[in-house]
Amino acid sequence: MKPEPKSRGEAPRRETRRDGPAPPSETSSGTASGAPSDPPSDPLPDPLPDAPPGTDRFAEAAGRAAETREALLAHRPAPHESLRTFGAAETARWLIPSPDPAELRRRLTAAHPRGLALPALVEERRRAGLTAERPEGAAAKILAVANFKGGVGKTTVAAHLAQAAALDGLRVLLVDLDSQGSLSALMGGRAEDAWGTAWPILARDHALALEAAGLPLDDEGLLRARAKPPVQAIAATRWPAIDLIPAQLDLYWAEFQIPVWRMALPDWALWDALSAGLAEALAAKAEAGDAYDLVIVDTPPALGYLTLNALAAADLLLAPLGASFLDFDSTGRFFDMLHAAFASIEAAEPGLRFEWDAARCLITRYDPAQQAEMAALIDRGFGDLMARCRLDQTAAAGQAGEQGRALYEADPRDFNPATYARGRAAFDAVWAEMRALVEAAWARDLAQAQEV
Repeated sequence: MKPEPKSRGEAPRRETRRDGPAPPSETSSGTASGAPSDPPSDPLPDPLPDAPPGTDRFAEAAGRAAETREALLAHRPAPHESLRTFGAAETARWLIPSPDPAELRRRLTAAHPRGLALPALVEERRRAGLTAERPEGAAAKILAVANFKGGVGKTTVAAHLAQAAALDGLRVLLVDLDSQGSLSALMGGRAEDAWGTAWPILARDHALALEAAGLPLDDEGLLRARAKPPVQAIAATRWPAIDLIPAQLDLYWAEFQIPVWRMALPDWALWDALSAGLAEALAAKAEAGDAYDLVIVDTPPALGYLTLNALAAADLLLAPLGASFLDFDSTGRFFDMLHAAFASIEAAEPGLRFEWDAARCLITRYDPAQQAEMAALIDRGFGDLMARCRLDQTAAAGQAGEQGRALYEADPRDFNPATYARGRAAFDAVWAEMRALVEAAWARDLAQAQEV
């Protein structure tokens, strides 16, 4: 906080008027050479306000932003709104490749005159051999989308991967660990306070650790978290195949509370809290006949305790980055910090070793005309960690986001056809590569289980 100065002179002001006649170059008739002069520009504002902004000014800005946000959300999908149907023409064009699209369109129109709801669409895709299926005996895979470089498209990638997986017939759980809550907003979810986020899952794990150590639970919040099963943090979205653990601003306090809990119980495995909670939630859903196939975790743009928990829980890591030197350098430092964090845990916990099925770096917002050389350098730098595809820069994702939707649920008729085609192809390619990794990991797990 900047203290108020004891005395402060008046900020200098730009002179906008002179006494006496103007010099020839500034006369109303033109310049000295007779050419017409440019119209005078408006005077610049004072560099400093008369009253320095304090904390109340930030509260005012936040309040105005909240009012504007609510006005915008009034024109976006409501959390309870159902997913739109998919038209026959759209399905034949984008969702079910066919040697005779016209015939497929006629058949779909006759069978589904009001369009295909998601279950019907998935069934049609299954008949065409386009869907994915988790093998019997294989566990759900957890994919963490992480990088402490902001603005690289983590949330956009997470949302589109989830929706592409749902279109392929998979049951998906999204976990939003970014207190900005952008993924939650994009999926139509909303948490009123921290108790509607992953916060009680983390707190419950600490409470259970205290109980196991024979220590009393003398904190009201921990007692409340202890009584809340992790499955209760899960909320439905307008996508029948996608559920969500939402986020909101109060979740950020976990970054401060987790180290406090650790000091109270040094033996608590703070990195394992989310993993244990998700395992319990997934088991409860499976027992109820509603098992998930894929869990996608969107992380904050920082390598804090929330991201550490996400990465410790993950089977696969996807690190988006832009094709620029700063993004490349930042991602390299991100991996350096990952190594330092997890290596220190392994050193302190004999026998513990962190391993992931796969890790990939994905170049996002890629402009091949401007960034091909830098992208090639990044490929050489990260080697086999690089994804084969690149997510091209596309206006379609931003236009869909303005509607409060990801591209897969937006109506193609709302876009320029060429723009939609480029955006759709870009996200389809990313999901195809991630799906191949998930399916390969399932196959390896089953093969290893048979060897035991």
